[in-house]
Amino acid sequence: MDISQIALNLFQGIATLAQADTGIAIGRVGLIALGMLLVYLGKKEILEPLLMVPMGLGMAAVNAGVLFLPGGHHGTLFVDPLVSDTTPLMNVLQIDFLQPIYTFTFSNGLIACLVFMGIGVLLDVGYVIQRPFLSMFLAICAELGTVATFPIAVALGLSMNDAASISMVGGADGPMVLYTSLMLSKDLFVPITIVAYLYLGLTYGGYPYLIKLMVPAKLRGLPSVPPKRVITVSSGDKLTFAVVACTILCLLFPVAAPLFLSLFIGVAVRESGLKKIEEFIAGPLLYGATFFLGLMLGILCEAGTILNPRILLLLLLGILALLLSGIGGLIGGYIVHFATGRKFNPTIGIAGVSCIPTTAKVVQKSVSEVNPYAVVLPEALGANISGVITTAILTGLYVTLVPLFR
Repeated sequence: MDISQIALNLFQGIATLAQADTGIAIGRVGLIALGMLLVYLGKKEILEPLLMVPMGLGMAAVNAGVLFLPGGHHGTLFVDPLVSDTTPLMNVLQIDFLQPIYTFTFSNGLIACLVFMGIGVLLDVGYVIQRPFLSMFLAICAELGTVATFPIAVALGLSMNDAASISMVGGADGPMVLYTSLMLSKDLFVPITIVAYLYLGLTYGGYPYLIKLMVPAKLRGLPSVPPKRVITVSSGDKLTFAVVACTILCLLFPVAAPLFLSLFIGVAVRESGLKKIEEFIAGPLLYGATFFLGLMLGILCEAGTILNPRILLLLLLGILALLLSGIGGLIGGYIVHFATGRKFNPTIGIAGVSCIPTTAKVVQKSVSEVNPYAVVLPEALGANISGVITTAILTGLYVTLVPLFR
């Protein structure tokens, strides 16, 4: 055995790169570079650091750390997302160090539910209760991309299951996309979920330009219009809302009941005064689940898994879904603007896209740039929180109805 063969056997990441098909090799190098870029963007807080730093580093590591497995196959010691038989799974659980996290929290949607529970603890549903019809109307309008992208995706050749999963990107709610794709498109849930989480950063970077394009400065500067009758919302009212909404939604869409329970149990903990549990869910549980969600998404970005010819189509459809949802929200804002005698700031409509609290902050920032004294954050948060609920409802609709029409 010459020195070059010894070196290749010693440095197997390089050896597998040299032996791989050209497309896979290029893909591995590209994904390593993309992973490094995500870490940089996370560090600069251009994208969410809690997600992007572990996701980017995991993406770089899994595509670098490919080795020779028994039988001459290439693989890693991170995770095997395709193993399902009991005996091989038990073996893999003892070999791949992240396999237990994937198998017991990721592949069954548990990690999405944990993130959703943390989101629920952070929600103040009082904004919704004060103006329920306004908030829900804006949220429904902001689901335009979630609804309209579905027939477009089917027309472009995706199956109904895959079309429903990528359409959920329009809701800008990562756990919803993950849950829907796990239920409907297990073969594509990795790229679809990655597309969703990458594009969540675009809501913060891209929506301000959409607002400026569709809403003139004189309308962006409109102050908030206080309601004619101020409603005082107590903790008991919020707890009642959480219990009733959770029960009704679970009754209507049992297949999405884990998501509904996770969201509203968070709200219930917040409003019940369970401070220790609230601190645990809002702190270690939410941050830990989000961190491992990002890490697992990065690890699953192995070139052989992610280089699917449909990925480019998914990327385009994801952008389309978010764009249409933003446009739909602003159209809803304009409808309310004219219905209230031109007193309502139409910019608030885009907060119906349920990327909490990003889109609400985008709205307030866009308004403040024109009128520093205008405060529209309460209305924006109401639409934002309602957007979570409408996106969860659409998740239930897709997961329930789409399998019936296959």
